[in-house]
Amino acid sequence: MRAPGFWWRQEPTLAARLLSPLGAVYGALTARRMGRAGEDPGPPVICIGNFVAGGAGKTPTAIAVAQELLALGRRPVFLSRGYGSTAASPRLVDKSRDKAADVGDEPLLLAALAPCVVAADKGEGARACVTAGADVIVTDDGLQNPALAKALRIAVVDGMVGVGNGLCVPAGPLRAPLPAQWPHVDALVVIGEGGPGQAMARAAEGLGKPVLQGVLAPDPGMAMGLRGRDVLAFAGIGRPEKFFDTLRALGAEVVETEAFPDHHAFTPREIAGLHARAKRRGAALITTQKDAARLGAAADQLLTLPVRLALADESGLSALLADLRA
Repeated sequence: MRAPGFWWRQEPTLAARLLSPLGAVYGALTARRMGRAGEDPGPPVICIGNFVAGGAGKTPTAIAVAQELLALGRRPVFLSRGYGSTAASPRLVDKSRDKAADVGDEPLLLAALAPCVVAADKGEGARACVTAGADVIVTDDGLQNPALAKALRIAVVDGMVGVGNGLCVPAGPLRAPLPAQWPHVDALVVIGEGGPGQAMARAAEGLGKPVLQGVLAPDPGMAMGLRGRDVLAFAGIGRPEKFFDTLRALGAEVVETEAFPDHHAFTPREIAGLHARAKRRGAALITTQKDAARLGAAADQLLTLPVRLALADESGLSALLADLRA
């Protein structure tokens, strides 16, 4: 699905106000669900989630957390629902054989760093993580899912849009009202600049919660090669405009863009059409690393821009993770 544009306006539009009664019901049900006690799987669980529906940078944050855990000598295993996965039971991702249609796109990115289990049931998935050797489980998403007891809960916010109009789905992007979600958050990561993100940072600090500031930093070598280059950019992520703006900021000449819904399953016909359009414009075809994971071998015929989470204070993340029980 593609999030409606009115979600991200700071002041609710007429459409948002008309939908707000439905949002109030949805948010109340989610808030009640978040209060349930969760199963303790043994190893501590670190949840990387967000307040809203859609992308905020959870996967790069989960990767950054796992990298720090590995540096601390821990054995992290990722747990993901695997959006679009066909797996009926917990499945350990085989990055050399599995495809996005089998396990989802994010798990393929996560499995490049550490073992990743895809499971629809969080409890079953956590037990599979233990079998895979985890001494700490890192969940990509799941802040509103109470199935597991969590040792550390990190909420990720897109600095440019924050929580949008502050209303709950379908009136706005929130999964539950903010006052109901804050008690279930231990730390905040704000990715990118923007007043909405800084407002969330101030709110977190007012509640005594640590705040980490960061940006999604493109691969330096790839970034240098894009300066002055004509590109046709496409993306099927939560906010494709972020990707297009990143390319422009790197100095690429973005001659055309095409936005698809998040997790879009590209067809060969769509990719062929994009290639043809890029050829007519004398441009290179480029997409995100997450989209490339869904393209399989077709990704070899275009450019991909990898990004990583670069924190302003790396020691802040280290401090959060150092106190986790073994």
